[in-house]
Amino acid sequence: MKRFLRLVVLLAGILTASLCWGEVPGASWDQLTKEEQQSLQPFKELWPSFSPKKQGRLRKNAEKWDRMTPEERRAAKDRFSRWQKMTPEQREVIRKRFSEFRKLPPEEQARIRSRFRWYRTLPAEQREIIREKWHRMTPDERKNMRERLKTMTLDEQKKFLLHK
Repeated sequence: MKRFLRLVVLLAGILTASLCWGEVPGASWDQLTKEEQQSLQPFKELWPSFSPKKQGRLRKNAEKWDRMTPEERRAAKDRFSRWQKMTPEQREVIRKRFSEFRKLPPEEQARIRSRFRWYRTLPAEQREIIREKWHRMTPDERKNMRERLKTMTLDEQKKFLLHK
């Protein structure tokens, strides 16, 4: 009886350790819904080799894709195409900036998103004028501009950027 009890305790310890140190198995391809299988079809052969974390991300993204309108899908494809054309260095800069953005307080993130939405609504010519102004500035001028813009309301920023 003691031997059996030791064996049970040993097996329980091994099982607990394997769950703590190893990965819990992900879903097999057959466990996916028909909709998920259809969306994830390009990954079918590689599916068993993906970590559970990667499988979860792919499933979540497939669900998002299925909820998108055709226009949203087109925009996502365009963004992905631009991403693929970037150099590894450009991608790294974007990853770093995104990481820095995520560290900002939620209010600051919301402010930046609001300004970006406004910028995207501008006609292409006005966006180009703003970009040209920015690229002509020295790093110090850019820093001063950022500080100045932070103290302005959105309406003041719009006037400043479009009429200066």
